Amino acid sequence: MAKKKVVGSISWTDLTVPDARGVAAFYERVAGWKVTPFDMGGYDDYCMDLPGNGRTVAGICHARGTNAKLPAGWLIYITVADLAASLKACKRLGGKVLVRTRALGDGRVAVIRDPAGAVAALYQQG
Repeated sequence: MAKKKVVGSISWTDLTVPDARGVAAFYERVAGWKVTPFDMGGYDDYCMDLPGNGRTVAGICHARGTNAKLPAGWLIYITVADLAASLKACKRLGGKVLVRTRALGDGRVAVIRDPAGAVAALYQQG
């Protein structure tokens, strides 16, 4: 996630599941994505790449480590200007922080649940 992200944009999408290898193989056959292993230090998660140009469009991750508490489901990462302020607003407006702030690439991320129950990640670059 090194390229400058636009505030308010969806900067990434991934799926966290107990069997990332099996689900990655499923989407390879169903969606036509090419599966590329990504070393997580003892196990692989998977980049899902476009077959024509190899551009990574999503990730499929094992429900381990920092992802252990994430519910199965596609998770969007929304770029925000100020993660701390966004998390305060989330709580004030009836949402819940599911995964507290942690480093991710060149920024920081946290996972929230909105008042309707939908889950999203908030990402602040830099």
